[in-house]
Amino acid sequence: MSKFLDTIKARAKTDKKTIVLPESMDARIYEAAEKILKEDFANIIIVGTPEEVEKYSKGYDITGATIIDPFTYEKTEEYLNLFVELRKSKGLTYEEAKATALGDYMYYACLMVKAGDADGVVSGACHSTANTLRPSLQIIKTKPGTKLVSAFFVIVVPDCEYGANGTFIFGDSGLVQNPNPEELATIAACSAESFELLVQEEAIVAMLSHSSMGSAKHDDVTKVVEATRICKEENPNLKVDGELQLDAAIVPKIGESKAPNSPVAGHANVLVFPDLDAGNIGYKLAQRLAKAEAYGPVTQGIAMPINDLSRGCSADDIVGVVAITCVQAQAK
Repeated sequence: MSKFLDTIKARAKTDKKTIVLPESMDARIYEAAEKILKEDFANIIIVGTPEEVEKYSKGYDITGATIIDPFTYEKTEEYLNLFVELRKSKGLTYEEAKATALGDYMYYACLMVKAGDADGVVSGACHSTANTLRPSLQIIKTKPGTKLVSAFFVIVVPDCEYGANGTFIFGDSGLVQNPNPEELATIAACSAESFELLVQEEAIVAMLSHSSMGSAKHDDVTKVVEATRICKEENPNLKVDGELQLDAAIVPKIGESKAPNSPVAGHANVLVFPDLDAGNIGYKLAQRLAKAEAYGPVTQGIAMPINDLSRGCSADDIVGVVAITCVQAQAK
């Protein structure tokens, strides 16, 4: 396990947060919960019926986790009323609220956070990103002043001299399909803030493209150039530059030759991809070919930390995302 994750867990331990895991129908959740409870860096709530928990937790010691059966829990009524109140402008009835929250524990988990009974949620092992984020946007809503909810991966590449000792943030690699220049600028600024929170080093942001500093002409390149301009204008103290090819962004020698006057080229640790295709392909290449640890998609821009998992995740990936969620919750 990487030094990055050791540090995150140590930080999580200093002020333990309560994280809800709503996917009680997946054995990986119990395997992860056992590890988290053993390392004692978070309080864990698992939402599920006794039958579900018994069926999927076989072989795992989850003593110390709080198991909440939404069908019998004394606060369920309070959560359902809260749900109705939050969605009354959309005409949500009590019956609909009950069917939704008891039929999809992700809604129930978000209501627990909204009610102040938990600090964050990690889901997505068996839910799509849309099914993880829809409840959080309906119930938790966006952070004040946020223009856009986006997602990133923390990528930790072993034995790597680039980035922050091999640690990078890749954004957006999980959520925003084809961001326009304003959205791309926001993704860059939010990813920089997330990098500084989690890695505790200065963010150096590269706006990636297939072109470096005008080497190619295309509407896709123009979008990245415009996003860079907006990001610099809105964040004058941020080290951000582009458009840059990946090698020019992270390899010092190539950065010097392709973008000699750039404060970012050759030193980037936050990589902003032009669209979701590039971001998703990029993080999976790093994960599978460079054997990088990939934690995410971690969301930014929601009022409380609600994080997604890749459906191909391992129990260790879940442990990592829970630790990151704790540190995000501390920052609230």
